[in-house]
Amino acid sequence: MGMVRVAATQMACTWDRAANVAKAEALVREAAAQGANIVLLQELFETPYFPQEMKAEHMALAAPADGNPLLRRMSALAAELGVVLPVSFFERANNALFNALAMIDADGSCLGVYRKSHIPHAPCYEEKYYFSPGDTGFRVWRTKVATIGAGICWDQWFPEAARVMALRGADLLFYPTAIGNDPLDREGASSGAWQRVMQGHAAANVVGVVASNRVGVERVNGSAMEFYGSSFIADGTGDKIAEMDRASEGVSVAAFDLDALRRHRDRWCYFRDRRPDLYGALLTKDGVVAIGA
Repeated sequence: MGMVRVAATQMACTWDRAANVAKAEALVREAAAQGANIVLLQELFETPYFPQEMKAEHMALAAPADGNPLLRRMSALAAELGVVLPVSFFERANNALFNALAMIDADGSCLGVYRKSHIPHAPCYEEKYYFSPGDTGFRVWRTKVATIGAGICWDQWFPEAARVMALRGADLLFYPTAIGNDPLDREGASSGAWQRVMQGHAAANVVGVVASNRVGVERVNGSAMEFYGSSFIADGTGDKIAEMDRASEGVSVAAFDLDALRRHRDRWCYFRDRRPDLYGALLTKDGVVAIGA
C-alpha cells in the first residue's frame, strides 16, 4: 500500500493518428516527470470520437489486442517510465468489436482487457452501431503500485459498476471519457452532473476516482462536437482534489495515501452494513422481484 500519485490528462484529437499517439505519450511523460505512478489517458484517444456518426468505414479502425501497435507502444512507455497505464482502444475480436481498455502494469506487461459494459445510443453518441456490450464483467487489477478498477465513459454513470469494483478490492477507480456539449443543449449542462456522479462513487465506496476527458471541437464528416474537458481527481470523501479547465490540454496530479484510505473505509463500515439480501430488485429491469424469489 503506501503513497501513490495519479494523473488525469486531457487533450484534443485530430485525424492524424500518429500525432494523437505522440501527444498522448508526451502527456504520460509529463505526468511521470511530476511523480505520477498511474496515468490516465482519455477514451479512444488514437482518433477523433468517431461514434458521432454511423459509418461502416470507421469499423476499419478496430484492431485486435494481441500485437496491437498502440498497446505495444504504450507497454514500452510504461516499462520505460515505471508507470501504470490504463489504455483505451478500439478492439476487434474476430467478428466482434468492443470499446475496450488494456491495463498495462508498470513493467510493461498487460494484465488484461476490460470491455465497456454500458453502450450509449443518443445523438452524437452512436456507440451501439459499433460496439458490442462488453463480456468481461467489471475487472479489478493488482498492479505494482495499487489495486485499481476501470470503467469507460458511459459506465461512469452507473453506481453498480463502481460498487462491484470496490467490492472486489479496488482502492482507486479510473474512467477514460469522451463527453461534450449535448447537441440538443449547447450550454453543456451535463458537465456538473458528470463530475458529481463520480464524486458520489468516491464517497459511497471510499475510493479515489480519476476521470480524463477530451477537449476541443471535433468534426466527423457532417457532425461536430465540443468536448468540455473538466478532467478531475476526487478523494475518498468525494471532494475534488485536482481539476482541469474546459479547454486546456495537459495533466493534473494528486497523491493518495492508500493506507489512510483503507482506514477511512474501514471506519465508515459501508461494506459491513450492506444488505445484499435486500437488493434483488437491482437484478431486474423494472425493479420488481417475483414473489418467492
